[in-house]
Amino acid sequence: MTDYEIELAALTDVGTERELNEDACGTHLETEACAVVSVADGVSSYPGGEVASQMAVEVTLRAYQEQPASAPAGQRLYRAVQQANIEVYDRAVAVPELRGMATTLTAVAVERGELTAVHVGDSRLYLLRDGNLTQLTKDHTVAADKVRFGLLSRERARLHPDRSVITRSVGRELIVSRDRITQRLYRGDTLLLCSDGLYNVLSDSEMARLMRGQGAQAACRALIGAANARGTFDNLTAAVMRVVGPTPEPPDPPSFTGRLKKLLVRGV
Repeated sequence: MTDYEIELAALTDVGTERELNEDACGTHLETEACAVVSVADGVSSYPGGEVASQMAVEVTLRAYQEQPASAPAGQRLYRAVQQANIEVYDRAVAVPELRGMATTLTAVAVERGELTAVHVGDSRLYLLRDGNLTQLTKDHTVAADKVRFGLLSRERARLHPDRSVITRSVGRELIVSRDRITQRLYRGDTLLLCSDGLYNVLSDSEMARLMRGQGAQAACRALIGAANARGTFDNLTAAVMRVVGPTPEPPDPPSFTGRLKKLLVRGV
């Protein structure tokens, strides 16, 4: 039986129409059982999109590693994304040429089969399980809000002018509202983090087909290659994380007595 481990890869590409890549991605493999991956897409309507996305990824990974390894991975990631937001915001305030810069940011930490994702903007997180691709994040865009309120169908939203109008981004304000997603992963599960340059060109079914049976690095190359072959007006990024081997059993939840003792200790 194969031991539990995580396989990951990330790839970003300028695409076929742009001269500058405003996407960024990064990975950190802490142990074979604990890994972090992050994808960001700079907001093009303001200057410094490429600076914002690169900073967001670098600070997230740095701030995650600076926290005690004994702390839960999900907690470390949530704080790291907030730190990234603060540093991007501070840079935009301090440098006039970068005033207003912002970026999307989707980051994932997996620790012994437990997934925590922290998400801002419209870069997406998907889960490929048993051949089916499911979007775990919700897009923070005007079009996506209209879909959630029943004002727009999902089919029309794919081509709607507001599909790329971001309602939430890293660096725009000092404090950012972050979505937090938790999920139990199992052997054979594959995660895909990607920018809109990828999913606006390839359908969910096409992305699922390109990833099935592929290692992490091969899947990234296949996704980027297929999108570029079709022609993309945007930068594109794909990061893939695969769960190899059986995942460890989650620890038993603390008993009522154990939880009560913790509360009493905190109250002392």
